[in-house]
Amino acid sequence: MLRKASGRVLKPSQSLSPNVQRHSRRWIQTNATAKGFQYRSSGRNAAVAVSAALLGSYMVYSSGRKVYNDVYIPANGETRDPTFGPASQVLDEDNLHTLVWGSNRTKLLSPNAKSNDTVRTPAVASWLDGVALRDLQLHENYAACIDANGDVYQWGEGFYGDLLPQSADRGPRRTLTGKNIIQLQLTDDKVYALSASGQIYVFAAKAKDQPKPVGAPIPSSDSWWGTGWLWGEDQTIDFAQLTPNDKLNRREKFTSIAAGQNHLLALTSKGRTFGHPINKLANAYGQLGFQSFSVPDPAALLTGTNTHLHVDLVPKSLHDPYMKASRSMRVTIDAEPDVQQDLGGLNDKSVRFCPFIYEIPVLQGIQIAQVAAGARSSFARTPSGRVLGWGANEYGQLGLGANVALDTITVPTEVILWRATPNSVESTCTDVKAGGDLTAFVVDRAKDQEATQTELLMTGNGQYGGLGNNVFTTGQRDASRVKAVSGLRQYNEKTNTLDPIKPEEITVAPFGHVLLTINSSADSNGVGGSDVMVWGRNFDSELGNGRKSSIAGPIHLDLAEGERLMLRTRKAKEVKDLHGKVWKKGVNVKQQVAAGYGTSVVYWKIDQ
Repeated sequence: MLRKASGRVLKPSQSLSPNVQRHSRRWIQTNATAKGFQYRSSGRNAAVAVSAALLGSYMVYSSGRKVYNDVYIPANGETRDPTFGPASQVLDEDNLHTLVWGSNRTKLLSPNAKSNDTVRTPAVASWLDGVALRDLQLHENYAACIDANGDVYQWGEGFYGDLLPQSADRGPRRTLTGKNIIQLQLTDDKVYALSASGQIYVFAAKAKDQPKPVGAPIPSSDSWWGTGWLWGEDQTIDFAQLTPNDKLNRREKFTSIAAGQNHLLALTSKGRTFGHPINKLANAYGQLGFQSFSVPDPAALLTGTNTHLHVDLVPKSLHDPYMKASRSMRVTIDAEPDVQQDLGGLNDKSVRFCPFIYEIPVLQGIQIAQVAAGARSSFARTPSGRVLGWGANEYGQLGLGANVALDTITVPTEVILWRATPNSVESTCTDVKAGGDLTAFVVDRAKDQEATQTELLMTGNGQYGGLGNNVFTTGQRDASRVKAVSGLRQYNEKTNTLDPIKPEEITVAPFGHVLLTINSSADSNGVGGSDVMVWGRNFDSELGNGRKSSIAGPIHLDLAEGERLMLRTRKAKEVKDLHGKVWKKGVNVKQQVAAGYGTSVVYWKIDQ
């Protein structure tokens, strides 16, 4: 049973919030006719027939579901795209099925689909049947994934471009191979990949930019005695490896990466935090955490020397403090700094723009447990549950409170997540996720002799309802509580206590829709699985409820058959790679949520 923090008990059959339904009044008319209620031209019989039809329809719907006028209604005779299957297949215990919904205009949900129609409710992507992945990431025009072997595949209109004719097979193409990749981060022009050994690689996002230049050296991580040539796995694309400016300690390696629009954060196994400039805008809002670094000198190729250029990326707010001032108060900045002029000749779209990654100076000596990156902001969570934020803050996405009105924070500053709580309550942040201009914090509230509560707090731009507090607002500087999924408790029969129901995974999409998984069956050996809650922007049906209107509060995601979508963990009979070959049998897998620019996916992830 579920219990709200206020003490109200929710039965398992009840929803945490109202479900969005998928019925239309057209169904009423069609079925009324099918039942034998025919309209007649005139007379009392016509009135009786019409009354009977309406009465029958009322009896069907009076205790049923709400009807919305923007629900998708298939036309008579319309058939589903053959590359998609019914969502009910996801319940098949003999096979692995991936669910997709949202925009398919750039062929991310179905690479070889003939149409660009929006998938308005969850559908099975038949081209991924039987496949389990290590990771899957969605960008605006392309997507990438890691198969069971640790190889990277890419697809989408942004990846192929005009390289292939529209009639050609535009399915996933293997790009980076033989590196045992475990995590991906996608940006406009580059893909960053983290290997199991802790190496970070970067390569072009577009196929036309990936061919290896003639005579290009192989990265030093590839030993000369490698056997890739023997098995036909030599790299065919150009890529680079990021080198830390400060040598890592013995047995220390990078364990996670997080990318914004223009900057990358990385965390090591010792809790050290590094930053990397993706392009010239990497520190426009101070999100990089430092402003001075070095890049290879383009002229070095001509001179044959190994020289570097010193770069100083000054945040906009420091370079021009009067940028937003009125004309009467504004001080004219005569010219850009010299370093900005030097950068004009650099190609920041190249994978070798900056092959280095730098430890963030102000965080040296501070152990960090997690890093997260919004579009132009950065976050670091300590093992004790405190959070630091820096970067863009014009929508309040750093969560520093209403008293901090600065648009740019250049120094990591602590986010106070206990402003509205009594002094006797101890608050500990256990997770932080960011996307676009939205940020989510999972916070445990503990008080002496009382059961712990878990709350979801959000800050930033809630223009499309992404804050989850039933309000559409463009700015939220104080962390706002998402009431529908906060303070939930369930009775634990083993300990005879009320335990908090904690969010498992939070995915914040760049355009402002949020997907949350919450598990109320943690003490029932996984029976029932994890509920999927959705809210926020819905212009491309990325919430999967059949509508195209944004929602400002969490709702359950239902399948077309009316069943609630619940993510499960199980042992797969067999797992295939993207070529349809069986990789391994008896593999532990779990369903995972991914979200992109107007797209959402539930795929099977290898549970290692």
